[in-house]
Amino acid sequence: MALIVFKQFLPRKIFTETTKITENVVIDSLVLEAVQSIDTVAVEEKDTLVVDKKIVFKKEKNIQFSAETVQEYKGYQHLIDFYEKLSQLEETKEGKVRIAYFGDSMTDGDMIVKDLRAKMQDRFGGEGVGFVSITSESASARGTLKHKFSKNWETLSYLNVKKPRSPFGVSGHVFFTENDTVNPSWVQYTAYNQDHISKLNAPTLFYGQSNNQEGNVSIITRKDTIYKDLNPERIVNKLTVAPYDLKKFKAKFTASDSIPFYGFNFDNGKGVHVDNFSSRGNSGLPISIFNTEVMQAFNDELGYDLIVLHYGTNVLNYGSFNYRWYERRMSRVVDHIRECFPGVAILIISTADKSTKYGMEMKTDSAVVPLTLAQRRYAIKKEAAFVNLYSLMGGNGSMVRWVEGSPALASKDYTHFNYRGAVKVGKLIYKQIDKGYEQYKKMKALEEILIIKEEPATEVKEDSLNQKTDSIHAE
Repeated sequence: MALIVFKQFLPRKIFTETTKITENVVIDSLVLEAVQSIDTVAVEEKDTLVVDKKIVFKKEKNIQFSAETVQEYKGYQHLIDFYEKLSQLEETKEGKVRIAYFGDSMTDGDMIVKDLRAKMQDRFGGEGVGFVSITSESASARGTLKHKFSKNWETLSYLNVKKPRSPFGVSGHVFFTENDTVNPSWVQYTAYNQDHISKLNAPTLFYGQSNNQEGNVSIITRKDTIYKDLNPERIVNKLTVAPYDLKKFKAKFTASDSIPFYGFNFDNGKGVHVDNFSSRGNSGLPISIFNTEVMQAFNDELGYDLIVLHYGTNVLNYGSFNYRWYERRMSRVVDHIRECFPGVAILIISTADKSTKYGMEMKTDSAVVPLTLAQRRYAIKKEAAFVNLYSLMGGNGSMVRWVEGSPALASKDYTHFNYRGAVKVGKLIYKQIDKGYEQYKKMKALEEILIIKEEPATEVKEDSLNQKTDSIHAE
């Protein structure tokens, strides 16, 4: 009803011939509320971030990336802690780095994320697909794990429930079993024969707090059935379901009603791990209702080094071209993430290109550029790194080229990538992250040389250092 009222104030294009190509885009409840609160007669705020304005970064840990214009902003400076962890991992082959990738339907079925994960694990090591929820709307489409579950799970999502009876888990969901002893709730996972994810590494169940002390889970493998009692005393609990890697298992939950379940984690404890937390229809705003204490408990167990926010599809056709409302609210989301995951680096990925029919021709939707600019503004203001996916795709008209090219890289809805396109996008994102990492390593190496040169050194050592310094500058 509210959208009908606002229609007279919005650009005519938004309400012309868009139903067909956006019918598969679902909207979360928080963005609908945000749209209804827009002051439609408000005057457009002046953009103080001029595109050619230089952003000069503050030196951190003796590293300072070159100044960037707003137009070309990537914000590698804000990934220094993340890059340092990667550097330590690459040098020592010990430890782990973990990434939480929050997204919408663009990452449904592990698309895009699986390709970023594969590139990271090829480079830095690591085995396992990461954290997987109990149920998933895209389970049948997931290309990195075979995921089945019974129909008698109660699923609560942060997209449409503000105050669940138990807090949401890190995926934005919480799951409950039914009190059914005849047909207990179950979930089953099977690893695919793919590099780095060919096993269910160290399967570990995560669940929440409850007064129910009778719950238990039976883990059924090909050869054995392992029985485990549940002990839901802490706000976040974990249970290692097998002391070894598995290829497949089925978990049955008995007498476990009222216990909140979150999902299973699969990783070998070293290298890089990337969790895909995708939710169809997500604008990113629901992250603002995460329970801080619960997220900190998850972080204590999983240890995140980078959080990726990949949103935009679900806010393109709601509100005016003034996306200040989204910028302000996502800025608060970033603040909340930093409370939930202290010290984490943040990377914001803009909306991709999307095409809409104007007359008889498909063109870049008029809302794409304004939304991308709003996403870049809040990335700059909140000191987060930024990937301009719209630009990486090729900018204006790129979605049409991706859909109509041979081979096609996107679907006929002119919104979502197909599997081939998702692979390309994953590689583009990885390439930008890696470019900043390579720059970081060179600056770190130079800084180490300068520190050594300040110390007393022999003449031979000094000559050797000068040669190394000249080599780095030559690159």
